[in-house]
Amino acid sequence: MTDTTPEHIVVVGGGQAGGWVCKTLRREGYTGHLTVVADEPHDFYERPPLSKAALTDGAELPRLFPESEVNDLAIDWRRPNRAVRLNADTHELTLDNGDTLTYDKLVLATGARPRVPVPRWANMTGVLTLRNWQDAQRLKERLGSARQLAVVGGGWIGLEVAASARKLGLKVTVYELQPRLCGRSVGSEVSDALRRLHVDAGVTVRLDTGPIDLSENADEQLLVTTGSRTDGPFDLAIVGAGVEFNLDLARQAGLDIQQGVVVDDRGRTSDPDIFAAGDIAQHPHLGLCLQSWAYAQNQSMVVARALLGQDAHYDEPAWLWSDQHGANIQILGIAEDGSQCVVRDDKTGPVYFYLTPERRLSQLVAFNQPRAIKLGKRWLAAGRELDPDQLADPDFNLMSLK
Repeated sequence: MTDTTPEHIVVVGGGQAGGWVCKTLRREGYTGHLTVVADEPHDFYERPPLSKAALTDGAELPRLFPESEVNDLAIDWRRPNRAVRLNADTHELTLDNGDTLTYDKLVLATGARPRVPVPRWANMTGVLTLRNWQDAQRLKERLGSARQLAVVGGGWIGLEVAASARKLGLKVTVYELQPRLCGRSVGSEVSDALRRLHVDAGVTVRLDTGPIDLSENADEQLLVTTGSRTDGPFDLAIVGAGVEFNLDLARQAGLDIQQGVVVDDRGRTSDPDIFAAGDIAQHPHLGLCLQSWAYAQNQSMVVARALLGQDAHYDEPAWLWSDQHGANIQILGIAEDGSQCVVRDDKTGPVYFYLTPERRLSQLVAFNQPRAIKLGKRWLAAGRELDPDQLADPDFNLMSLK
């Protein structure tokens, strides 16, 4: 704590990023006024279970922290409320109920919303998106009475919902207008492995579809048209076509924005009194927004410490994970152009190493191999040169390279 510790910190966003900002502030000894503006009535909760266990198993909110811990944070909740106007010059934030908050420091943790590529889809009763707890509850209810599901978009959310729906016994078809699944985040070798995983589980995967359109028949069931082909009817469709970052407040404040809000390695924006955390905060070194559980937690903890004047910095590689059809898939790093893919396959599951021309790791994707990820983090940090033949040999002990 310093002599310039802010008296009033306002956090806009009640998701995982906002939660870790608040918890870390209190854990580091902040005793000032802490306000959270959240557009949902719930305490902080985790989003990864929404496409998995929340659909197939649990009916309870996947809390980020126990209720008693949230109470101990002494938060001045403004919920459910939306922040609609931000005046950075006067340090004023206006809510949708007309209230105005004056802040010393502000944290934007506003996240993202699902992108619906065709506006009229949003008015179809059988077309759903998945982002929050209410979305998950609605989807779970609909899956309980459905037999056939169309998944529009072969990204991580779409594939996780497809796996959950298959677990529930539905017939599932995935439509991806690009030639590969998850093509923006992994190489073709991993995309092929994902396709095989889903096909082996009974999912129909249609790739390189070109433009996709949805329509309703006389019974309000859905038809999917790709080119000259029409499939269906489907009982419902889930649209997983990416997200749009919630940047309205950042734009009103005149902050520097590229893919998301530009921040330094402490989470500071171009306004010294405004910080950004989680999905909307562009990674300070990679220049892109990371929509991952690890980033939402760890970058937000750095933001909280920086708010208190501590010498905290964020410099972690990209890391995300996904559970599909019983496989735990972890992705570390970003594959660089020109990387060589080295595949190591054993009984536990395959590991895909992407090496730069200098034989340094740029990305590692592991199926059911968490120890490989731990090694990969060390290799990335050290910039270690790696031997492709050793990596590919299932009999070679990777631990000898730690």
